[in-house]
Amino acid sequence: MIYGKEISLTTEGFSDIKDITSQVNHVISDSKIKEGIASISVIGSTASISTMEFEPALAEDIKDQLEEFIPKKKITRHSQTWGDDNGFSHIRSTFLGPGIVIPFKDSSLILGSWQQIVVIDHDNRPRNRKVYVQIIGE
Repeated sequence: MIYGKEISLTTEGFSDIKDITSQVNHVISDSKIKEGIASISVIGSTASISTMEFEPALAEDIKDQLEEFIPKKKITRHSQTWGDDNGFSHIRSTFLGPGIVIPFKDSSLILGSWQQIVVIDHDNRPRNRKVYVQIIGE
């Protein structure tokens, strides 16, 4: 059986991190599927999906590391071509990836004690983001 649903959220950009674990759990519950996999994908080319221990200090550490890895002020051909100064966000998103797949059993995600599913919005402005969750199982 396959079931899908879209999640909507508002972000601040600049690698703003939002925990969506509870929303994904709701989609699994709504699906009535007991065991399978959840495919979670963010729609767009300037955001990522990952897992982490979602707590404020680590979220700031991740933002700092992303800034060191691919700075906001990085001169990119994309930004020069389009004038939108968000080339860095496309690069960050490409390296982290748009989605993940996580198994679930007894209608519960199989995650570590301190592991949550997060959306990381790398764009250079606030956004209304869409995440598509597809549940596959029985």
